[in-house]
Amino acid sequence: MKVQSSIEEAIKDIQDGASIMVGGFGIVGIPEKLIDGLLRKGTKNLTIISNNCGIDDYALGTLLSTRQIRKMVASYVGENKEFERQFLSGELELEFVPQGTLAERIRAGGAGIPAFYTPAGVGTKLAEGKEVRTFNGKEYVLETALTADFAFVKAQAGDTAGNLVYNKTSCNFNPMMAAAGKMTVAEVEELLEVGKLDPNFIHTPGIYVQRVIACSGYEKRIERRTVRASGGN
Repeated sequence: MKVQSSIEEAIKDIQDGASIMVGGFGIVGIPEKLIDGLLRKGTKNLTIISNNCGIDDYALGTLLSTRQIRKMVASYVGENKEFERQFLSGELELEFVPQGTLAERIRAGGAGIPAFYTPAGVGTKLAEGKEVRTFNGKEYVLETALTADFAFVKAQAGDTAGNLVYNKTSCNFNPMMAAAGKMTVAEVEELLEVGKLDPNFIHTPGIYVQRVIACSGYEKRIERRTVRASGGN
């Protein structure tokens, strides 16, 4: 059975030192209930692969506060001051990856492609120690694929077979991470029986998902609210 009865059951076999891909972008489309479960479980020395670590004291930021993350593979420090502090003080190992390269490394991992060439990062510190080749007069750096022991993803709806549909911009890192995790755990806002999702609009086929759990009570915070000044046009 793919359907899990609790968050604790869904993440029961995640051990210290595991690598976990975490979907979402900032605080949009993040699997916040699975992250909360990991916080309660207390699993440590984690390698987290995510576009960034969100904001302080929320979602992935809480795992930084409790020192459960040993290494981050990310493209952006962003609004998280604790992320910045731990990196600059040498407390947190960080592998910086250009955002497009990060996405492609994860996609390649899910597709079984071991490596690929990209022009991003050529001539910078990001290319140091990596193979560089010239194609049609232009230099490209070799980047390796990324996979992880587990992948946490968040979907608007899913069915009992693990087919998933994401909401709008939640189609950021979620679909590719679902394919690149050796064990993919999906939290969904609506859990349906097989056949209730329109097959033309399924983003992640259930073959990529090993566990699914229905969740509710999402905060759905706004990372940075911007409003028009009073009286503006």
